Amino acid sequence: MESEFVMPEEYDSSLPAAQGTLTVPRIVFLVVAAASPLAAVVATLPLALAVGAGPTTPLMYLIAGAILLCFAVGYAAMSRRVVAPGGFYSYVAVGLGRRAAAVAAFVALISYNALAVMLVATFGYFSRLVLADSGIDLPWEAYSAAAVVAVGVLGCRRIDVSARVLGILVAAELAVLVVFNTAVLSEEGVRALPIGAFDVTELTQAGLGLGLMFAFTSFLGFEAAALYSEEAREPRRTVALATYVSVAVVAVFYGLTSWISVGALGIDGVREAAQTQLGDLILHLADERLGSAFSAVMTVLLLTGLFATLLACHNSTNRLTSAIGREGLLPSALGRFHPRLCAPVRASLLQTTVNVLVVGAFAAFGANPYSTLAVSMSALGTLGMVFLQAITAFAIVAYFWRTTDRRGWRPMLASLIGGSGLSIAVVLIIVHYQELTGVDNVVVNRLPLLLVFAGVAAAGYAEWLRRHRPDRFGAIGESAYARSAPAERETTPNDRPAHHLH
Repeated sequence: MESEFVMPEEYDSSLPAAQGTLTVPRIVFLVVAAASPLAAVVATLPLALAVGAGPTTPLMYLIAGAILLCFAVGYAAMSRRVVAPGGFYSYVAVGLGRRAAAVAAFVALISYNALAVMLVATFGYFSRLVLADSGIDLPWEAYSAAAVVAVGVLGCRRIDVSARVLGILVAAELAVLVVFNTAVLSEEGVRALPIGAFDVTELTQAGLGLGLMFAFTSFLGFEAAALYSEEAREPRRTVALATYVSVAVVAVFYGLTSWISVGALGIDGVREAAQTQLGDLILHLADERLGSAFSAVMTVLLLTGLFATLLACHNSTNRLTSAIGREGLLPSALGRFHPRLCAPVRASLLQTTVNVLVVGAFAAFGANPYSTLAVSMSALGTLGMVFLQAITAFAIVAYFWRTTDRRGWRPMLASLIGGSGLSIAVVLIIVHYQELTGVDNVVVNRLPLLLVFAGVAAAGYAEWLRRHRPDRFGAIGESAYARSAPAERETTPNDRPAHHLH
């Protein structure tokens, strides 16, 4: 017997009551917050300079940005034709069929949840370090628990509430980076923009691979715009524009800030300085150029930036879980929006529970929140998300190949270029996975097998549904099929339930 959750009468599985509340700026704040500009500059950039591409790191950001911009062309084109809340999952459904969509759904769930857990641990770790200097010495678990509770409460509210909170935090992050960049440029002049940062003659294959990995890691979250399509105002225009703006903002800030940082440290000394100072590198630069008060502000905003990223990731995961639950791959209760709170409350509570259980388990065994928990979850989430981006790019190619729209060749070609670049990134991440984690722990370095198991299990489950529950199989990706443009609905993959094949 198929088990179902029975929901109270006050729950409604129709479109969220917050439909039409998100404008382009609000979605951009949600998406850019997920990419966490300040946290990426303070925490990820030093690693890229130390063990990745070194002084050529700015070029890695530009390459990653160009690949993702190509991907964004197809992604934005799809958002105009398919208004569905599943993001990658929905686009894979209309491009490659229901079985592939099931695989994408489960891989996405693991990836988003891994990134959320990583952010909970990272917030706790850095909060303890920062506040200990002020005489407040609490265990990192206490700060992580506070973040989980705060994010859980906001995750059960209208999405525009989170958007307003994130708007303030992201604006503060970007403002600090603008001040930092301006100060270095004013002092160094043209020396802050060295041409040598684009010289790849001495770059090794390992350096190229690690450099691209760190660059792609810094862009994670930009694809979340499509997850808010049901709550967006004029979604066919809003989601596409928000995607372009988000990629451009992230690429410009990362590329320019990394370039200026290399100039401030010097081409010849940047790798050694990064290896010595690591997470303190950018904070020390800020202290030298702008004083201790500014670096203190930057430190505080690092914590608020991490919280903003966690909140954005929580909301993205909720929307994905809700979309999948609504279409039968998870219990239907998870797909329903509360009519008064205008949020997928059950999905939010599930995400909170996952955070508590995983972080709590690592804490019970005394694991280091940063070097073990955060690193392992970050590497797993990065691999899963880049894989999903690659598969989605090829799904977009397949989708436009079947359409009769003569303009479809543009997003198809762009997606093919983007998908090829992302596929290379997936291979590089797998080959250099241990360097990405930075640890010798066998369990940590075997975590990617979870993605393999999830994909195989999802494909098997989809095939079982096709044969034994064709109605539920037919519901996979149904919102994407139902809301795609009429011409495209007629040319979706021949992926029908079993009883339609006889």
